[in-house]
Amino acid sequence: MDQSAWVIVVILSGVAIVIGGVLFFRLHAFLALLAGAICVGILTPVQQIEETALRKNKLKIIEVSKDNRQIVVEVNKAGTIQPGMMLMILGSNQPKFPLIPIAETEVQRVTAKFTEGSKKIIIAELSVRDDSASRQIGLDDFAITPSNYQAAIMEGKKSVGERVAAGFGSTCTKIGILIALAAIIGMCLLESGAAERIVRSSVNFVGEKLAPLAFMASGFLLAIPVFFDTVFYLLIPLGKAMRFRTGKNYLLYVLAIVTGGTMAHSLVPPTPGPLFVAEQLGVDIATMMIGGMIVGSIAAMFGLGYAVMINKRCVLPFRDSADVTKEDLTKLASSRLEDLPGLCLSLMPILLPVLLIAGSTMLKFESIKNICSPEVQSLIKTLGNKNLALGIATVIALGTLIRQKKASMAELSTSIQAALSTGGVIILITAAGGAFGGVLQQTGVSFLIESLPDVSPLMLVTLAFLITTAIRSAQGSSTVAMITTVGILGGIAESTTLGFHPVYLALAIGCGSKPISWMNDSGFWVIGKMSGMTEGETLKYVTPMTALMGIAGFVIVLLGVQFFPMA
Repeated sequence: MDQSAWVIVVILSGVAIVIGGVLFFRLHAFLALLAGAICVGILTPVQQIEETALRKNKLKIIEVSKDNRQIVVEVNKAGTIQPGMMLMILGSNQPKFPLIPIAETEVQRVTAKFTEGSKKIIIAELSVRDDSASRQIGLDDFAITPSNYQAAIMEGKKSVGERVAAGFGSTCTKIGILIALAAIIGMCLLESGAAERIVRSSVNFVGEKLAPLAFMASGFLLAIPVFFDTVFYLLIPLGKAMRFRTGKNYLLYVLAIVTGGTMAHSLVPPTPGPLFVAEQLGVDIATMMIGGMIVGSIAAMFGLGYAVMINKRCVLPFRDSADVTKEDLTKLASSRLEDLPGLCLSLMPILLPVLLIAGSTMLKFESIKNICSPEVQSLIKTLGNKNLALGIATVIALGTLIRQKKASMAELSTSIQAALSTGGVIILITAAGGAFGGVLQQTGVSFLIESLPDVSPLMLVTLAFLITTAIRSAQGSSTVAMITTVGILGGIAESTTLGFHPVYLALAIGCGSKPISWMNDSGFWVIGKMSGMTEGETLKYVTPMTALMGIAGFVIVLLGVQFFPMA
């Protein structure tokens, strides 16, 4: 079988195991992703693993002298290649594996030059060592360092278990602490009353007529550190209380809560899905936060517009539910704002890490870097580390909880343990997704996509959106859909020049995880049961709205790629 065809078979087998495991066999997402990873790892030939590892670190040859003695290569990252280093020339069309070097070269000089499109690139000038070239070197060949060559050979010798465990551990290293801390922050916001304070202050600020806007904004903000299901659990009693007070617009309040929470869930870190996608694509977390907030808030406004329109045409009956009684609603509507934490204190665990991480990112600009002393730069970088920034926010959130509840250490420990139990499951799922994505990339799927004719930037983000939508619609979980898609496409950001910032690819994947929400989605049932909707009503009102928001967000991403590529 042709190598490209076999790669497709391997990928489809792994994806089928994940989707089938979740959908038909009701496996936990962690087990389904792990099974998919093992399947792909077993089916991927050693030759493909070695070749993928080599191509991942290859240096592109852009010039070869007629006498086959002088070569110019493009260097991917400054500082990785130094004069005097030895580089090996390999040919990707060689039939024998492991690949045998066709020449040995020495780096003579590393300089920068501008291409015809005024793009600055780093190049290295190489000289071929005497009598080392076995044939004429061509532009289809590539250069690689001896250490990367040996690493590729060693990668092929690893067992399936070692490769799956390596991907699992690498993912935990990147995002494990963040997810655990975000779970604790979310618990503190809920139990201290800080989350309720944010919502009620928003409603009081904009007034009763604009309460849906306040629900949307509050849901969006709270879904950054808190999982969507939990945000909905928190906000739906407030939406019911507002309906109890006004006597109308219940459908509008329910849908407004969904709009903000669901978009932040898929687009803004440290929520697990977008956090994992950003890490896999090499997108800075601050860039992902800002991009997710922009695209997510605009898409949520489209969702709110749909909610206003459908609310004028349809009426959702207000039904009693076991979770909230009319007595609870009366008590909630009459509860005092003074008994809750202050607004600034309530917002601090959410906004402070964003500001600290953004501050660290701003140091990448020379104009800002030059006005800060080395000591200040060091302090900003330290506090702006994503783990430390969320750690500081966690301390503030815990302090708020202790202050409001006057809880003992035993009670506090119990609450933290419950939060970590939830966060631990998410870490396991995400890390298993990292293992799955790692072995998927070893199949060379990114190079297969790269080799397609006329793969334009718009086509790449469209492909990311459609793959995510297909997987989400098939198995229900937006997080699993995002994890699976970035496993398929993640290598593209490393192996080729996209022509646009990879944050757009991450955002397209996030938007693709919105359509289609139906019975196989846990969020579908949470929204339906907690709001009192029937299955038919949830399909009629919620499913079209989430699909609309995903498509609206995707269109915004396309416009960004076309007019503001940030390449």
